[in-house]
Amino acid sequence: MPSKNALSADNQQESLPAWWIVGFVDGEGCFSVACNKNSTTKLGYQVFPEFVITQGYKSLHTLQQINSFFGCGHIYINRRHDNHKENIYRYCVRSLADITTIIIPFFKKYKLHTDKSKDFDIFCDIVELMKLKIHLTPKGLQKILQLKSQMNRKVIFTKK
Repeated sequence: MPSKNALSADNQQESLPAWWIVGFVDGEGCFSVACNKNSTTKLGYQVFPEFVITQGYKSLHTLQQINSFFGCGHIYINRRHDNHKENIYRYCVRSLADITTIIIPFFKKYKLHTDKSKDFDIFCDIVELMKLKIHLTPKGLQKILQLKSQMNRKVIFTKK
């Protein structure tokens, strides 16, 4: 059941204010769409929208608070096998229903302030296409791939 807390900025009992979450997601969150090969699907691909916030172990409690705030999603551990001293944790919402009824309405009400807002807008467009089952057609899948290619693009600055 969706959390009523996600859209209640005036609820003073919340441990994390809505605007704080927006700022945190502006810096640490990601809206993405994966298109994975899947031979069991008609077109051979499966589309997965995903809202993710990644943090190290020292900030796991923050991810737990965000998970509680939204009342959906899961936290996954990504064990490190490199020179970092702590594991990485991912708060992840993959359910199309939760993305549609909780995550998108929250970020439409409480707007992102960084360039990430463009990724969110494209994310919303893709989710809307998925709700209409457009992603199950060749033309629709191509449209989603085209939109996806515009997301999460890093600008690299070079010296002249």
